[in-house]
Amino acid sequence: MKKIFFGTVLLALIIAVPISTMAQGSRVDIGVRIPLPPVIMFRGPPQLIVLPETDVYAVPDVDVDIFFYGGWWWRPWEGRWYRSQNYDSGWSHYQGTPSFHQRVPSGWRNDYRQGRWKGNQWNQQRVPHQQVQQNWQGWERDRHWEKQNNWGVQGLRKPPQQNRDDQRQQQQKYRDSDRRNEDRRDRRDDVRRELKQGPMNGTSH
Repeated sequence: MKKIFFGTVLLALIIAVPISTMAQGSRVDIGVRIPLPPVIMFRGPPQLIVLPETDVYAVPDVDVDIFFYGGWWWRPWEGRWYRSQNYDSGWSHYQGTPSFHQRVPSGWRNDYRQGRWKGNQWNQQRVPHQQVQQNWQGWERDRHWEKQNNWGVQGLRKPPQQNRDDQRQQQQKYRDSDRRNEDRRDRRDDVRRELKQGPMNGTSH
């Protein structure tokens, strides 16, 4: 009987503690560890290509998609997205899909291998990753690759000026959306850290 009694009391405590904690307005934070993508071995710093009609850079010499955009390296893996300040390490989970990926054709790798873009000859220019990291903002602002023979695509028809302005406005919306998402993630991470740390000890009232 004692064993049954103590077992009943223990079960009641297990159930009651989370409920009472939630009733006081506290949040029970259960950490879920998201797996990181496997390491990719590079023989050296990769060279990139810029995808026509975008400001998105891709690494063509590996079998997985790795992009550079907005100062970050990006990588999809098993239905999730990850980003890093480095091309080969430091990956962290990115909630959702980055907005730039909407402008990346699913068959870009086949286009690259065939040297064709929308049926036109595509003379790809390889760019060292260091140059991309140092110059991507100025190149994007000055439409550098568009002015360089339309991203190297022969006969690519330039959109009318109005369409180009609309595209730039849309790209700015993408960047603003990414920044807002990043701010929300930062605030959420701050809240989680505060909850894990708990109330400060020795605080006077």
